[in-house]
Amino acid sequence: MTKPQLDPDVADVAPIEPVLTAYDEQHVVTYIRLLQAEGEGADWREVARVVLHIDPELELDRARSVYQSHLARAKWLTEQGRLLRGTGSK
Repeated sequence: MTKPQLDPDVADVAPIEPVLTAYDEQHVVTYIRLLQAEGEGADWREVARVVLHIDPELELDRARSVYQSHLARAKWLTEQGRLLRGTGSK
């Protein structure tokens, strides 16, 4: 696994491949931050602004779409991809 960046910019759509991608490896910290924010009940608009670097007041639809795409990928990685569970990934 490549070293993840601490606060990388994100693509408009997270990967949908059924395997771990280089993009996923680079965005592990982003995925963790999204999952933590959701678990804490944070407003998705604030998460989009802080974690994804998208201002929802300027780009509401894009911010929502990027947030949903990356949160879904983060959940997939924890449930199916095993990246954040610590089993089977290296």
